Amino acid sequence: MDSQALDFLHVLFKEIARQPDWLSALDTLFVSLRGDFVFDNVAIFRPDQRTGVEAVYARAVGRGKTAEADATWGGELAGQVFATGKTAMQTPREGSQEKDRLKLAYLLGLPMQIGWRLGGALVFTRFGGPPYTDEHLKIADVLASWASSLLAHHGFQQAQEQLDSVQQQMRLQDDFVSTISHELKTPLGFIKGYSTSLLRQDTTWDESTKREFLGIIDEESDRLTNLIDHMLESARLQSHSVRFKFAPLRLDALVRDVAARVTSQNPELQVAFDMEDVPPIQGDSNRLTQVFENLFSNALKYAPNAAITVRMRREPSGLHCIFADNGEGIPDDYLPFLFERFYRVPGDRGVTGTGLGLYICKQIVLAHRGKIWAESNADRGAAFHIELPVPAAA
Repeated sequence: MDSQALDFLHVLFKEIARQPDWLSALDTLFVSLRGDFVFDNVAIFRPDQRTGVEAVYARAVGRGKTAEADATWGGELAGQVFATGKTAMQTPREGSQEKDRLKLAYLLGLPMQIGWRLGGALVFTRFGGPPYTDEHLKIADVLASWASSLLAHHGFQQAQEQLDSVQQQMRLQDDFVSTISHELKTPLGFIKGYSTSLLRQDTTWDESTKREFLGIIDEESDRLTNLIDHMLESARLQSHSVRFKFAPLRLDALVRDVAARVTSQNPELQVAFDMEDVPPIQGDSNRLTQVFENLFSNALKYAPNAAITVRMRREPSGLHCIFADNGEGIPDDYLPFLFERFYRVPGDRGVTGTGLGLYICKQIVLAHRGKIWAESNADRGAAFHIELPVPAAA
């Protein structure tokens, strides 16, 4: 190999390595070698049990960039490659009088070995020729090998990401089992203990003490019920079996109603509103009420004595609601995980919980085709952002 070719390959490999994703890397590979191997369209197909072949990559770089007929992409030829495991070619009918070059497609299909199996088919198209020569076949074979490596690397990255996700879910579920065991045992312990005390035959309780014990039993029963409801609700949302009842509603009025109920039960809570006149949206009022009740509940638990400000604006992206407190805030390292199922911030200051509340909020917002995220500054509080779509006519 001469030094010029070596320099070219060195630059090409570095340029491919700099690309942000596998699709951009394939673009760089094919375009860089197009001076030595001319083609108009290129496509990569993978086997598909339902349709036979599936295009995972396709680029039109030469004549007929807007031509999208199946024949020019080569799906049929890719199926032939998968059937035989060998290179295949398709040329226009001999003696054809067709004048439109876009209807004179010369296709070349090559097998792509990914690991030990035939994992793809690379198809090149030339409109109007020239036919592929032996030298062209060698260059195309090299391109197929490089493309196979990029596809294999992409598959490895996907597998690694899936493995990391599974391991994270396993850790969260392990934490959840530990947490839920504690959360279930605590109210059950109170209910059992005070019930047993009331049933003792050797002791007589005065009326005030009985009412105190019964009040504790009632509170712990509610706590247990809420815990079980959260578990069932998160399971239904995860399986997409929850039915939403969408209707026009004023989100600003809904938030004020929720705040009024919360402050009536917690008179010390300070809530301020900074809301513009906003249009109605399509939403499920009961489910969105759950979202804001959870945000108020979290603020009371994790930012006690902190003031809360609710802002609402109409923006080009939709209706933007910001629910902010001026508490201690949330460390940046934990923000990306807040809405994962079972996740709880480490060192949560002894606050009880299951890590399901914000997960439920996210699923409800997603069902409204919206977004929810959190931002925080140390010692300056946390802010939860909710963005919901506004009907086009609003």
